[in-house]
Amino acid sequence: MNFPAELSYTQDHEWIRIEADGTAVIGITDFAQHELGDIVYVDITAIGQSLSKGEVFGSVEAVKTVSDLFLPIDGEVLELNPAIEKTPQLLNEDPYGEGWIIRLKPSDAGQKDDLLSAEAYQELVGA
Repeated sequence: MNFPAELSYTQDHEWIRIEADGTAVIGITDFAQHELGDIVYVDITAIGQSLSKGEVFGSVEAVKTVSDLFLPIDGEVLELNPAIEKTPQLLNEDPYGEGWIIRLKPSDAGQKDDLLSAEAYQELVGA
């Protein structure tokens, strides 16, 4: 399993990366996509909304289950990755690259410091 060191992680299996322009990119971890199995649909309900850390911003549907997605930090959901609307299996194939889920305008990017490092997340999932 892959745990990129430049990302921050949540206990709910999302990752976040702050871009040079200050926006954040959020997705699910390699561990999460492996546990879910074949992902068939992504439902993001919060485009244009400002949400708080821990709030549900959508869900991922796999063949056998549906899993909620939780925001890692406060912010406004700017966009859904258009590629995963047509090809949701990108979350399985490339969860840290082409399979990103949303872009967020953080209201407090410093909250990222409260998240897990790659090493801490790896320990959490027992990898």
